[in-house]
Amino acid sequence: MAPSNPSNFEDLLPIMAHKFGGDGLIGELCNGFRLLMDVDKELITFDSLKHNAAVLGLQDMTDDDLMNMLREGDLDGDDALNQMEFCVLMFRLSPDLMEQSQFLLEEALQQDLKDFY
Repeated sequence: MAPSNPSNFEDLLPIMAHKFGGDGLIGELCNGFRLLMDVDKELITFDSLKHNAAVLGLQDMTDDDLMNMLREGDLDGDDALNQMEFCVLMFRLSPDLMEQSQFLLEEALQQDLKDFY
């Protein structure tokens, strides 16, 4: 089940990737994670996401939408997002960045194969 996005959602990750590069983008995602996480648990919980939703422009999302977003990214089933799960979710929610990532991965693999042979 894909989380519902506000109709005014603008995918800024490709712009950030272009501006900051791969390492910079990961750093910015880590900063975003820290803004949303529960500082005691070091996880993004439903309560911390709801409390900090305005940081992402998600203040109009319903509790069900926020919970669905958590479920979409929760890979280990603990009803919270760790930093890796959050980064993976952000990439998955960015179709343009996913396409760029696939292209860059294929390009890197082709180069590695050329170097190997």
